[in-house]
Amino acid sequence: MNLNDLQKAWESLSKTVDLSPIRSDKQYKKMVQLADMLSDVIGPAKRHPLLDLFELASELIRTYEHEHFPVPDAKPQALLAYLMEQHQLKQSELPEVGNQSVISQILSGARQLNVRQINSLAKRFKVPAGIFFESA
Repeated sequence: MNLNDLQKAWESLSKTVDLSPIRSDKQYKKMVQLADMLSDVIGPAKRHPLLDLFELASELIRTYEHEHFPVPDAKPQALLAYLMEQHQLKQSELPEVGNQSVISQILSGARQLNVRQINSLAKRFKVPAGIFFESA
């Protein structure tokens, strides 16, 4: 490996994209913008020339978010109750999850969310499905 060639390649890449640890909100926003653009181009492809770049950008974003936007552990039913409150929804206003009785059981902890319900909630509230999974 020739370090001079590596340095030239890195300097060239750095002029195009700042692929470095994120240290500010401005860098974070730019990295999210880059990841969004790459995601649009790559789509669902499992092989793409820019896929590794997308994964690197995503990991930098994930690291920054983990350090700067910690998410406290919360029970799925507490998250659902919070989202319902924020959106001023009644138990009867989530038919994609179940009837009022099902929602009541979920909120009380007597019943757990299933995968279909989790996906419905994630789509409705535009949040990652993973927040509704019980942490071990």
